[in-house]
Amino acid sequence: MIKTQNLGKKYRINKPTSEEFWALQGIDLEIQAGETIGLIGPNGSGKSTLLKLLARVTWPSIGKIELLGRVGALLEVGTGFHVELTGRENIYLAGAILGMRRHDVKRHFDEIIAFSGVEEFLDIPIKKYSSGMFLRIAFSVLAHLNSEILIVDEIIAVGDQSFKEKCLQKMQAMAEDGRTVILVSHQLDNIRALCSRVIWLEKGHCICDGETEVVLQQYECKAALQYVHPVES
Repeated sequence: MIKTQNLGKKYRINKPTSEEFWALQGIDLEIQAGETIGLIGPNGSGKSTLLKLLARVTWPSIGKIELLGRVGALLEVGTGFHVELTGRENIYLAGAILGMRRHDVKRHFDEIIAFSGVEEFLDIPIKKYSSGMFLRIAFSVLAHLNSEILIVDEIIAVGDQSFKEKCLQKMQAMAEDGRTVILVSHQLDNIRALCSRVIWLEKGHCICDGETEVVLQQYECKAALQYVHPVES
């Protein structure tokens, strides 16, 4: 379960006037175990900031977050992994970060490798991996190491189509098993395929929160209107 109350995050812009910019403000959410949540909005709307707050990569300026469950997050290439270590070593490192014992990680090791499909590259440093190979092992680790809450940013767009579909199917299976999944994507077909609920952010505020098709239709309608009648700057 995830609950946020008056959540906000501000940054200081390095200008002579020392301006402050609120990336998020007044975010009140409650997400139950087993929900599949799609997070949408234009670039700069606060989606990635919200994920970083939920994953405890950074801390809110105001408000609070309640998390019940272990969080696994795939936010960007390199997050939570050591590029000098091999794929094998990073699997154990990721498990340790999630609070798992080595023998628990070992129990899931074969499943992780089979899902990733990178067996022959397992013992080389991941700094030599392509972005697609990194995605394969990073997602496989997080999906198999018993995190009750899985947070995935747009990074799955890096993978090939077959692996994307494999990721979506795995996230659906995780939700059916009672785990919470939060996905950020500009590919609305992925949101439709996986998510039962969508949260739409713009300029740091929650514009709409509800059933997937209802929210996506409103979002697509607004996008279409802006395309036909662009806002003059």
